[in-house]
This record gives sequence, structure tokens and C-alpha cells, in this order.
Amino acid sequence: MPIDESRTFLPVRIAVLTVSDTRGLAEDRSGDTLVARLRDAGHVLAERAILRDDADAIVALLHRWIDDEAVDCILTTGGTGVTGRDVTPEAVERVADKMIPGFGELFRWLSYATIGTSTVQSRACACVGRGTYIFALPGSTGAVTDAWDGILRDQLDSRHRPCNFVELMPRLMER
Repeated sequence: MPIDESRTFLPVRIAVLTVSDTRGLAEDRSGDTLVARLRDAGHVLAERAILRDDADAIVALLHRWIDDEAVDCILTTGGTGVTGRDVTPEAVERVADKMIPGFGELFRWLSYATIGTSTVQSRACACVGRGTYIFALPGSTGAVTDAWDGILRDQLDSRHRPCNFVELMPRLMER
């Protein structure tokens, strides 16, 4: 996709949440992958956290980050599968004002090239919650790489044409 070099790059302040019952910071390869990619793209890591698969705890942190003016966007990794403990999409829906269905659809389409029909087990999703973008990604490094490289790198770049999520940020709270 085209980057318009005549436009100014605007760094996005991104918080990263890993949802896992088994990983700590030392084992958080998908979180590390997201942090490296967002920094390499020129964005700012606003905050990083790891939480267990607990919908109420996830919702509470999402609300805190949404209310934090230093956070423009939240990326979560993990908890998007179909098992009983996977609750990230449900937590995201609880803070959503508007869902962005095309994100999950495009993610699964891109992921199909990598993992085939196994992509149907992903419930990757995205929304806007009180003016903050939230993207819920699966917990594997391959999945976060597919999501960043195939969607988020461009959509979080203010120079991307024909349009991008960044240029909409000032208008997300309009009524």
C-alpha cells in the first residue's frame, strides 16, 4: 500500500496487553514482537501489561487505558481462541462503542495464507472504545506478525493512502 512521503508521520501511543494464564514477561514473545514492531515503525510504547484470562480484569485495564490521554491505541495478544478460558473478545465487546468487523475478517483472510483453515479458530477483533482503538490479536508470534505487517503497520501510519486509522482519531468522539 502506498505511503505518501509528503505527509507528516504522526507517532501513535500504543499500549500492549498480553492475556495469558501461563506467560510472564520473560516468556511473552508475542508481546515482545508487537513492542519491537511498533517501535521500529516510529510509534511510542505507552504501557505494557500481562493479565490472566479474566474478563473483568481485562475490562478494568482497558477502561483505565481508554481513559488515559497518553494512550491512543491498545493492542492485545492472546485469549482470542474458542476454549472456555479465552475471553478477550468478550472483554473487548464490553468496552466497545463501535466494532470494526473488517479487521477480524481481513486478519483471518491474511492468516489463511499462513495457517490454512486453522484460522477459523481465531476470534481476532477490533473496536473503538470512547475514542481509543483496540485490536485483539491471537497469542502466537506468527499471528501478531501477520496482523502488524499485513494491517496495522499501514493503518497506524498517518501517511498511508488512500486512508488510515490515524487520520480519523480526532473525529472518533464526534456525535
